[in-house]
This record gives sequence, structure tokens and C-alpha cells, in this order.
Amino acid sequence: MFSNLEQTFRWYGPSDPVSLQAISQTGATSIVTALHHVPAGEVWTIDEIEKRKNLIRSAGLRWSVVESVNVHESIKTASPDREQYAEKYIATLKNLAASDIRIVCYNFMPVLDWTRTDIDFRLNNGASALRFHAPALAAFDLFILEREAAFLEFSNEQQVLAKAYLDGLNPDEKKLLINNIMAGLPGTKDVLTLEQFKGHLEKYTGIDAAQLKKNLAWFLQAVIPEAEKMGIRLCIHPDDPPCPILGLPRVVSKEEDLLDLINASPSIANGLTFCTGSLGARRDNDLPGMIDRLGKHIHFLHLRNVKREADGSFYEDNHLEGSSDMYAIMKSILAEQKRRADSGRTDIAIPMRPDHGHKLLDDFNYDTFPGYSAVGRLKGLAELRGLELGIKKTLYA
Repeated sequence: MFSNLEQTFRWYGPSDPVSLQAISQTGATSIVTALHHVPAGEVWTIDEIEKRKNLIRSAGLRWSVVESVNVHESIKTASPDREQYAEKYIATLKNLAASDIRIVCYNFMPVLDWTRTDIDFRLNNGASALRFHAPALAAFDLFILEREAAFLEFSNEQQVLAKAYLDGLNPDEKKLLINNIMAGLPGTKDVLTLEQFKGHLEKYTGIDAAQLKKNLAWFLQAVIPEAEKMGIRLCIHPDDPPCPILGLPRVVSKEEDLLDLINASPSIANGLTFCTGSLGARRDNDLPGMIDRLGKHIHFLHLRNVKREADGSFYEDNHLEGSSDMYAIMKSILAEQKRRADSGRTDIAIPMRPDHGHKLLDDFNYDTFPGYSAVGRLKGLAELRGLELGIKKTLYA
């Protein structure tokens, strides 16, 4: 029988309230992390990489995946200095390869890496989840950010609902909404100010989805050939949420987008982080079918589930519940593993991590990064591990 998926846990480094010792008790064998203290665009040195790697090893774990080596905004906006940032990116990849860390997740979302309007959405059982509430985002865009083009993008009905939502907030709730939306910077609890965010938006003036996709293709064509030489496998993370927001284009949201980026620089080094939560937020994404068709390009798995709502809102559900069929998803993943085993590929144990766990039980005693509680993710990992084993024993024993 082919090997199991590699069970990993995301860790935000020494400042993460979820310790390596705690992670070692979850059943995970490997760590997904990054050098979050190094600014985007700067080179990760071998010394810093080895320091982090040794810290992880001392806990009996392995640094399996980098998430993320962030792409500098100059590359996303095709600024004149983008070549130097591409060279720095390649230098970081060389240093990671020298330390034998060869799976690198990244994304190409402008300004914010993810967006939620509520990072403490209470479920009926009292657990805390992340939520994207469409009227709340519209209220922020229209009446707080006051982006003029937004009034052309939202329907009259959406504008009325957004205004009603905003009118129902007290000053503290309004401030919290702003902070939640501005908290989408990876690996940090820092948030942008409104003025800083408006400045970032201005950099994307005139950049539509077609142009952003061209900028992504340029990045891939600059970096992928070098990554292939090093044995590095890059895997892009989908947009979260998978739709344009705040006037910013999104170009990694559906199957057509994934095919475009794969074809922009065909190589084993140019692959996908298949996030079932991000892609599952779109009703028109057929997740099991996408795995069947694109599986050979998947180097990393984020397994989570969201509950979609009719207006485009969604919240993080239990891993085996929600709007996506996790059984069918896992079945397609295992079928891809079998295809790899049968064809002689060695990358059968695809790294997988439970993503965006609820806050449960003792989690409320710790100020963890949004979505990255200990008990909630442990529960998700246990459920996914059991699902994998059950399907494998049934179909491939």
C-alpha cells in the first residue's frame, strides 16, 4: 500500500503560543513555517534557515514546507525594480535548497493575503470560527474606505444592506471590523492603517486581472527554471476569498486560473497548494474533479471546510462538515497518490495540514493567530487522519 499523507502543522515561530512540544503531541510529524521576521523581498540567509530548522528538529519534528516566501509587491505591480526582487527570491530558494527544504508555498494576492470580517464568530456550541460576511466587507469598502468605484461595483440592494449593517454597529464594533479586515498580513498580528491601505491600493491603479496574471506569468518564468535546477517545488496558494475585493483583482481563484499559471511555465517546480477552504468558497469550483484533473501538480494540501451562504458570505466549519464533500476530496487525493505510486513518482506522501481550526476548550486561554488554535486544529487533524485511513483501508487494502 502507498504511504500516508505527511501530517503537518503550521507554526508561526518562537512567538507562537502553540509550542513545538504541543504540536508534537497532535500526531503531526512535520512543521510548516517561515522566517516571518524577515521582511518580504529580503533574502533568507542560510544561518537563519538553519537556526529555525535546528529548533524544529530539537522538538523531534521536521521542517517540511515553507509557508510562505512572500512575493514582493514590486513583482505583483511590475514596478521597475521587480528584477532585483526576483533575484532575491531566487537567492532565498537557493539557501532553502542548501538546507534541504524543498517545498515552498507562496501566493499572489495583492496587499492582503487573506480577508475575514470576523475572527471570533461564535457557533451554536460556543466555539469560535473565522467568518467572511459579504455585507460587512461592502460596508467597509463603501462607507469606511469610501472607495468611489465601489458604488459602481455593488448593486443597489447590496449598498442598502451594507448601510444597514454599518448603522447597526457601535464605535467599538466598527473599529473591530476595520482591524479584522486590515489583519491579513502573513505571520504577524500587525494591521495596516486606513491611510496605509489606501496607499497600497493606489499602487494597483490600472492593474486589472489580465495585467496581474501577466505579472504572475513573468514571475514564474523568471523563478521556475531556477527552482527546477535546485529541486525546489513552488506551490501557489489560491486567493482567499477567491474573488475580487476592495477593487483588487484576484487571479488564482478557479480551475481556469490554475491551468493558466501552470501553462505559464510548465515544470514540476511550478505547482499548486490545493486549499479546499479557499477554493471551496466558490460554488462553481468542483474540488474532487479539480484534484482528478490537476493532481499531478499538487505539492501541498490545506484541508479545511467552509459553509457557504447565498450572498457570498462563508464561515469556517468543522473539517468534515461544511459545503464541500471532504470524503470525495480525500478519495480524489488518495487516487492521485496511487497514480504517483504506480508511475514511480517518489513524492507520494503529499504534505497535508489541517487549516483554520476553531477555538475550542483550552484554546480560549491563548492569544493564537486567527485560525491557528491548538485544540481546534488537533481535532481537525484527527478527523482527517481517520478519514484517510478509512478510505484507504476500504479501497486499497
